[in-house]
Amino acid sequence: MYATETDPWHFATSPYERDKYAATLASLPRSHYTSGLDVGCSIGVFTHQLCTRCDALIGLDVVPSVLEAARARCADCPNVHFMLAAVPGTWPDGRFDLIVISEVAYYLDRADLARLVARVAGALLPGGDIVLVHWLGVTHYPLSGDEAAEGFIAGARGFAQVLTQSRTAEYRLDVLRGLASGAPPVR
Repeated sequence: MYATETDPWHFATSPYERDKYAATLASLPRSHYTSGLDVGCSIGVFTHQLCTRCDALIGLDVVPSVLEAARARCADCPNVHFMLAAVPGTWPDGRFDLIVISEVAYYLDRADLARLVARVAGALLPGGDIVLVHWLGVTHYPLSGDEAAEGFIAGARGFAQVLTQSRTAEYRLDVLRGLASGAPPVR
């Protein structure tokens, strides 16, 4: 998709994206995070908005040219770094108190979704937040938005619980909180 157009989904200009980004930022339970991870950052439009809320932020994507565009967009954000990564196979070192997975998980099959959940489990700091955002329209991907979100939530029950959920006609937004170290999950 990026070979012929630098912004094929119109992340920088779409009212859908603008409204979704605003809702995602508004859903964050904390005003500030120490270490954030933006999985599937694309050209960095949301990453740029999120950078003021994190001391350090890593954006991941699978397309080198996309990461170059993200670096250029976030040039005024010295706290942001980018990494070429095809999740769940490639994952950054470190632990995070915020992990955002926006419109990525439905590209995975159920086995890779389970691997993504395991990656998040190992990288989320106790009490950290996970934000899932998924489009609800018809896709030709392995999972629907609902299947991706519900599968992630079910897989994360041992280390995180849902704080809030919201839904529009176009997308769903789920916020989970990692359990405090040693705290049993609520069943």
